[in-house]
Amino acid sequence: MAKHFAGLDIGTTKIACIIAEHDTDGGTKVIGRGVAPSHGLRKGVVVNIDKTVQGIRSAVREAEMIAGVDTSEVYVGIAGEHVQSFNKSGVVAVKSDGGEITEEDVRRAIDNASAVPNLKDRETISIVPQDYIVDDQIGIKDPIGMSGVRLETNVHIITCGTTSVQNICKSVEKAGFVVADVVLEPVASSKSVLEQDEREIGVALIDIGGGTTDIAIYLDDSLRDTRVIGLGGEYVTKDIAIGIRTPIDKAEEIKKKYGCADPRVVQTGEDFPVPGVGGREERQVSREILTSIIEPRVEEILNYAYREIQQSGYNDMLGAGIVLTGGGSLLEGIQSVAERVFEHPVKIGYPQNFTGLIDVAKSPIHATGIGLCMHGMEIENVPEKGRGGLEVDGIKDLWVKIKEVFQKYF
Repeated sequence: MAKHFAGLDIGTTKIACIIAEHDTDGGTKVIGRGVAPSHGLRKGVVVNIDKTVQGIRSAVREAEMIAGVDTSEVYVGIAGEHVQSFNKSGVVAVKSDGGEITEEDVRRAIDNASAVPNLKDRETISIVPQDYIVDDQIGIKDPIGMSGVRLETNVHIITCGTTSVQNICKSVEKAGFVVADVVLEPVASSKSVLEQDEREIGVALIDIGGGTTDIAIYLDDSLRDTRVIGLGGEYVTKDIAIGIRTPIDKAEEIKKKYGCADPRVVQTGEDFPVPGVGGREERQVSREILTSIIEPRVEEILNYAYREIQQSGYNDMLGAGIVLTGGGSLLEGIQSVAERVFEHPVKIGYPQNFTGLIDVAKSPIHATGIGLCMHGMEIENVPEKGRGGLEVDGIKDLWVKIKEVFQKYF
């Protein structure tokens, strides 16, 4: 039986599991999908372990039933305001007598760049090399085999709150599964949504989830910056519930069915039924009123994202513009609103380059889950990949160390 990979997107409003395997061409074939409500998280952080465990079990079991396989380990996505990231550089002298750069030199340079003191109550989950400098030659992607006396590397380091990571992993393990790796959600989504040419000329991926909006910025085919904003689609839902006086669950349904962020799209006279609160009578509300509630909140979320991108220093380097993904990107009219806010071309990012359950999985909702499976496939044969596995092997080794720390608590 072909080896399969499970990606687990543990979000604020939903928990989604994707199960995939290699197709005949070595690509990604989605064979299972499961979705369950999420009642144990707030802004990406676990606030009730038992409810989170229940949601994880439900989502994974549904995906297993569709795929016809049993899953023991999962690749987990993480987000939340506790996430912090930064860029750092490290430099080493080339060891070999002939001045030829080896894999060991590269690892030493990455280790040097990764040495971060005083990370109190935080864990490093990803160290992503961006590029290398050999003596005075800059912008090198793979320095192994080159000659030089000085090797420098720039890396992007992603850290999370220790207890936040521990609670996510504890929930997964209590649900009966092993955590294979933890990946920042916008980085996972980027693997399934972005094209290489977009990553080359500069792009910002904005993943709008239920509780958070996550950003990953790429340039020269390297991850340059990641950010997390503590606002997401659930805030739009709450505004709707209050504005048209309906229960939260009904407001979510109304948002998905009738919601629009751009008033120019809505026609006069488009009404829809609204269930009352506490048994009150149903009434009719116009889409114009609904849009007037949605538009300001969506603009607020996007403006926060815009400010974060400006602060990163990469706003003027986004040749490919903005890619919106996640469940929030499905809101009608959001693309035109985003183009107005960012003053960049904007597109909705759908998972791509996979086969199998395309009809059910080709949605921005599953960008993270599919990306997590792709990540698992990338690191599957790390020891055999040689120089191509340097980046992910470092992360894999680091995760082993983190899990050793977790065992002290569990």
